[in-house]
Amino acid sequence: MNIGAVDHVEFYVGDAQQSAFYLCTAFGFRLCGQSGPETGRPDQRSLLLRQGGIDVLLTSALTAGHPVAEYVARHGDGVANIAFAVDDAARAFATATERGAVAVEEPTTHRRGDTEVVTAAVLGFGDVIHRLMQRTGDRTDFLPGTLDIFAEDPDPSQQLLTTVDHAAICVPAGRLGPTVAFYERVFGFRQIFEEFIEVGEQAMDSKVVQSPSGQVTFTIIEPVPDRRPGQIDTFLASHDGAGVQHLALLTDDIVATVPALSARGVRFLDTPDAYYDDLTDRLGSPDLRVEDLRRTGVLVDQDHWGQVFQIFTQSPHVRKTFFWEVIDRHGARTFGSGNIKALYEAVARAEVTA
Repeated sequence: MNIGAVDHVEFYVGDAQQSAFYLCTAFGFRLCGQSGPETGRPDQRSLLLRQGGIDVLLTSALTAGHPVAEYVARHGDGVANIAFAVDDAARAFATATERGAVAVEEPTTHRRGDTEVVTAAVLGFGDVIHRLMQRTGDRTDFLPGTLDIFAEDPDPSQQLLTTVDHAAICVPAGRLGPTVAFYERVFGFRQIFEEFIEVGEQAMDSKVVQSPSGQVTFTIIEPVPDRRPGQIDTFLASHDGAGVQHLALLTDDIVATVPALSARGVRFLDTPDAYYDDLTDRLGSPDLRVEDLRRTGVLVDQDHWGQVFQIFTQSPHVRKTFFWEVIDRHGARTFGSGNIKALYEAVARAEVTA
């Protein structure tokens, strides 16, 4: 199965227009298209947002019994679909189901002019699906015949964020191993990193899997049941089961992007000033100036190939479940262990002060 990049990410939300306003205002996305009753979808409304190579679809139900309404009632606003770009959607669907994936949508062809998109979908983890997207022709026409594109990006050069770097997924205790095995068996992912984190009396276990192309990466996290309940337990309770804790969006210049996002209203988790006092002793000289990292609150870590710079937002949702990450890679292909612990501690501080 030849999986390319993340084609798009779809959120199920209570109010697509309100969510779109936040992402456009705060993160610099641009509203480019929509589907709904006027495009043959009488019971739902979807809005397409774009920035760089990131496509975000926001979908709300227009009827009470719609599956989107049921998802939001159970989980709150959150990621319901991480779509994969594939060469042959029908073949990928057949292969995935033969390997044990649960079928969600049979292969369907969408055409308009010279553009053709073939879609199919299988269940991933929890209630999150993976839509398989085979595209021929102009990608601007996101889903021909189903979603209308009404605006091109007026200035594609003004982009703070470029691509989806990875998704972090929380699963119940005991589901880490089976979930990793599922992605290895069904999609051909391989494990590239693992880390056991202890913070006080709390602990979490994590493994990172990645597609053969290297363009789809999932960090999968489970709580440790014989330790004091922590933030992963809180997410699973508030979200009512497994789900996407955060999405990481790549930027080319994190020390410029973070102040720009902050000026737009994005609120980031605080990093203690002491984090930077011994930074050079722990990691050597970082590629970016320590003074700039301290000013912006950006974390730094490294692997065998280079350094990675990260910062995490506060959750904008009422249940305090999903949040965003901004990441800048300077050669690093995976993750260092220091930032995973730093994130855990930062979220824990935010819970205390909320």
